[in-house]
Amino acid sequence: MALQLYCNMLELTKVVTISLTFVMASCSPLGSSKGTDDLESSQVQSMPPGVEAISFLGDTLRPPPQPNGVRAVYMKRYEEAERALAATPTNADSLIWMGRRTAYLGRYRDAIDIYSKAIGLHPEDARLYRHRGHRYLSVRELGRAITDLERGVELTEGRMDEVEPDGLPNVMNIPTSTLHFNIWYHLALAHYVSGDFEAALDALRSCLKVSVHPDSTVATSYWMYMTMRRLGLEDEAQELLDHIDVGIEIIESAAYLDLLLLFKGERPLEDLIGPSGDAATLQSTTTSYGLGVWHLLNGRPGEAHEVWERILDGRNQWSAFGYISAEGELARNAVR
Repeated sequence: MALQLYCNMLELTKVVTISLTFVMASCSPLGSSKGTDDLESSQVQSMPPGVEAISFLGDTLRPPPQPNGVRAVYMKRYEEAERALAATPTNADSLIWMGRRTAYLGRYRDAIDIYSKAIGLHPEDARLYRHRGHRYLSVRELGRAITDLERGVELTEGRMDEVEPDGLPNVMNIPTSTLHFNIWYHLALAHYVSGDFEAALDALRSCLKVSVHPDSTVATSYWMYMTMRRLGLEDEAQELLDHIDVGIEIIESAAYLDLLLLFKGERPLEDLIGPSGDAATLQSTTTSYGLGVWHLLNGRPGEAHEVWERILDGRNQWSAFGYISAEGELARNAVR
């Protein structure tokens, strides 16, 4: 029913440097202090050619290889975006799609540059801060991600929401998110990864209010449940979980729904174990991170860390939120 309603609205030095970033982020609730930004800038300037990011544990991250068939599709769409931008070089939509198509090729730094140019032309367009904030999160620059996404919140306050077109359409070719949702969702994740669970929960509460599609509701509920549990809000977390049902109509949030059902005791652990290492997929990486949290919440921190460490073997998924979150867990633990 909800789906139908929605359709209708259509290194040691590197380790020390990264650890300092987490320490400073924990000292500043927003994770966007000048010191943090300076550290992030120095990391960018010192990165070797071809490196897109330095992980929270000090590893260099390069664009992962893509299967030839996938690469061909992405390149075709990239070339279409190039032609559109050539025809309308200052158009915000053209710039956004150029940035998105560039990012899908694993060129996150180039995508950030495109969004930065676009912001210079359209400083009041919230979409640009939403997308650049997402890609700052991808390259582990949490302070800048938070700054951009908070600017997106400011620019959309009091304005009507809008469905966001998918860059990688799902099997039903139905967009499942909105601009407001994506701003709050990525802001929540940036806070969550930095370990600021209070700020993450504030953002998630706002995110849930604009989660108008079942997929969005499930995704938000997943991160919110874990955040509430980690803050000791047991009753509220259980109340949230009580609204989750196996019959929810979803299109693309199957991993999040499976994990919520695991937390609820209605899905066996064995059903959620997927491929790892070089065979890791986006779904298995997402699920593995949640399994680690499940172990943690059940008093097994050692098992949780083993799961998170195995996630890092699937380097081809380093831009996935599950991978980024696992990195954050291990880095924050090292800081402590």
